Amino acid sequence: MKICRFNEDKLGIVEGDAVIDVTAALEAMPALRWPLPPGDPLIQHWPLIKARVEALKGSAPRLALADVALKSPITTPSKVIGIARNRRGLSEEKIDIGGGANARQDGDPIQMFIKAPSAIAGPSDGVALRFSDRRSDPEAELSIIIGTPGTDISQDDAMDHVFGYCIGLDMTLRGKESPSSRKSIDSYAPLGPWIVTHDELPDPDNVDTLLEVNGETVQRSNTRDLAFNMREIIAHASSFYTLLPGDVIMVGTPVGFAPVKVGDRVVADFSGIGRMEVVMRAHG
Repeated sequence: MKICRFNEDKLGIVEGDAVIDVTAALEAMPALRWPLPPGDPLIQHWPLIKARVEALKGSAPRLALADVALKSPITTPSKVIGIARNRRGLSEEKIDIGGGANARQDGDPIQMFIKAPSAIAGPSDGVALRFSDRRSDPEAELSIIIGTPGTDISQDDAMDHVFGYCIGLDMTLRGKESPSSRKSIDSYAPLGPWIVTHDELPDPDNVDTLLEVNGETVQRSNTRDLAFNMREIIAHASSFYTLLPGDVIMVGTPVGFAPVKVGDRVVADFSGIGRMEVVMRAHG
């Protein structure tokens, strides 16, 4: 199932070139009262919502996918975890992307950083570029959506905690500040175009990935080329944090970088998920 949020916070199921408006299924959620439990409520209550979705799908309105504005399918995760330089052959790389680059080398352990949930945006929101005198780069990354909470999760059990996957753009401002500050700027974590549930992407360690800027290929790879696979990443993250429903893990990016400016159009296309377009816009 492909689950999207569109237009004015409507819930949709994507089938082919259509979006089925199943917003009424959200009525199955229990009333929320303060203090709210941490995590994304859509994912927390999905079993209740899904039953209602199945009952509504046959008669619900259908809209053309091309005519809707896609928002981030995740709204309030407790955290967005990034994996730094998760690719093989780091010692052979000869790239200059400015100060503040992470220094992980082949054979080093997994290195993580946190992107603020306030950085989340949807494809239709665009990315509001800040610090126009400095370089910002898009990094297209498979993003894991946690469904079942857990901590100290074993690699054998890791995939049992996955709700689904989406495409993430780990937008990065280059500089000497910590990665968590340079990557947490408002709108610097676009997610979309929808969530593909785990049953529809049975092998996340074999996903073709493509990133284009203004029609030119910047990154072309496959998740099998990552230094750490999905089970290793989930287990490692859960050794530091309790993973909660809706938490996002951006698993890392292949080599290939191109700075972007206002007006640039970024396209990420992942096999088994789909195509996400995001436009760079001015801040303010």
